[in-house]
Amino acid sequence: MKLLVTGATGMLGSATCARAVARRHEVVAVVRPGAHRRPAGVARVVEADLARADRAFWSAALAGVDAVVNCAGVLQAGARQAPEAVHHRGIAALFEACVDAGVRRVVHLSAIGVDRGARSPFSATKLAGDRALAALDLDWVILRPSVVLGPGAAGAGALVRGLAVLPVLPLMPGMGRLQVVQEDEVVDTILHFADPAAPARLALELAGPEQLELAGVVAEYRRWLGRPPARRVRLPRWLAALLFRLGDAAGRLGWRPALRSNAAREMVRGATGDPSEWRRLTGTPPRTLAESLAARPPTLQERWFARLFWLEPVAIVVLAGFWIGTGLVSLGPGFDIGTELLRMAGLPALAAPGVIAGALADIVVGAGILYRPVARPALVGAVLLSLFYMATGTVLMPELWRDPLGPMMKIWPILALNLVALAMLDER
Repeated sequence: MKLLVTGATGMLGSATCARAVARRHEVVAVVRPGAHRRPAGVARVVEADLARADRAFWSAALAGVDAVVNCAGVLQAGARQAPEAVHHRGIAALFEACVDAGVRRVVHLSAIGVDRGARSPFSATKLAGDRALAALDLDWVILRPSVVLGPGAAGAGALVRGLAVLPVLPLMPGMGRLQVVQEDEVVDTILHFADPAAPARLALELAGPEQLELAGVVAEYRRWLGRPPARRVRLPRWLAALLFRLGDAAGRLGWRPALRSNAAREMVRGATGDPSEWRRLTGTPPRTLAESLAARPPTLQERWFARLFWLEPVAIVVLAGFWIGTGLVSLGPGFDIGTELLRMAGLPALAAPGVIAGALADIVVGAGILYRPVARPALVGAVLLSLFYMATGTVLMPELWRDPLGPMMKIWPILALNLVALAMLDER
C-alpha cells in the first residue's frame, strides 16, 4: 500500500511513517519547507506549506497513492503556525484533491472533545477540518485522540517530563481530567484504518482506560524516573495567566512552548472520552499509563531531556539578554570605555565606529536568538562573534588575558553556552 502522510516530522506523523515502512508500505512523507529532519526509509519526501498548497499541488503529490493520513496540526497561531490554514482551509484542499485523484481512503487526526463545543481556535479549526472531510464522498475515518504520550517527547509529553523532575509540582487552577493514550496504540489504529478493507465514514475517540488529573500523570512519570513524590503547590490564577501570556509571546516569536492560552482553554475542558467503539472495531484494549511506562525502562536520554526541558528557555533568554545587554551598554554608559580601549590598542580612527559596529552586531545577534526562525544562524553568529572578539583582543591587547577580572577568560563560558543552546534547539 502507498500512503501519503502529512505532518511527517511531528510525533505521530514520524511514528506513523516509521511503522508503515517497517510493514513494507511505500510512504510519501509531507514535511514543512526547509525541514532539516526527514523520515528515514520513505519512498519520497514532499515539501509543502499546508497553508498555501492548492488542489493542483496535491493532485501531483497524490499520484499512485492508495490512502492519505493527515497528522498535521498546530496548537496556536504564531510566527510559523496558522491553525485555520493548517487545520481547515489548507487541509481541505488536500481532501478535495483526493476526490479529484480517486484516492478514497483518508485517515484524519483530529482531537478529542472538539465536537463538544470549541474552547479555543485550536478545537474550532480542528472541528472545521473534520466537517470539511465528512462532507466529501470519500472513505474517511476521523480519529480523535486524547493527550498522546509515548517515547517521543513533544507537546504534552515534553511538558510532563519537565514537570516530573521539578522538586515542587505547580498546579494550574481549573484543569480537567485526562485519559492519556499511548503513541503506539494511536499509530496502530491509524494503519488499521488506512487499509481499504477497514470500516469507513466514522469518527472515533481514542482515550485511555483511566481518568487522571495532570498531577497524577506527572506522578506516574516521577515514579518511572525513580523520583520521590513532589510537593504540590496550586498557583494563583494571576500567576498562571502570566505564564500562559509569556507562552503566547514566545509563540509569536516562533517558539512552540507547551504553556499557551489555547492549551489553557483546552485543559479546562480536559481530554476524556469513550474508547469502547475504538476497542470494538480494532480489538485492542488501551493500556494504562503505568502499564505503558513499565514496558519501557527510562533511558539516560529520557533523564537528560527531562532536566534540560527547563534549561533550554533559560539558556535562550540568558543568551539573548547577554548579547542585547552588552550592545546597549556599549552604546550607552560603556561607550567612552570602549573607544578608549581601541585608542590604547592603536586604532584611534576606528575607535567610535568600531564600538558602534560591535554593539550593533551584539544587538542583532541577541534579537536573532529570541526569534525562532533565525535562532540557529543567530547562535552560529554568536559563536563566530565570540571567537572574533577573542582573536582581535588577543592581537590588539594581549594584556587583557592577564586582567584579574578575566574579560577574555569569560568568553569561554559564553561560547560554551551558545554551543549548548545550538544542541538543544531542535523541536522535533
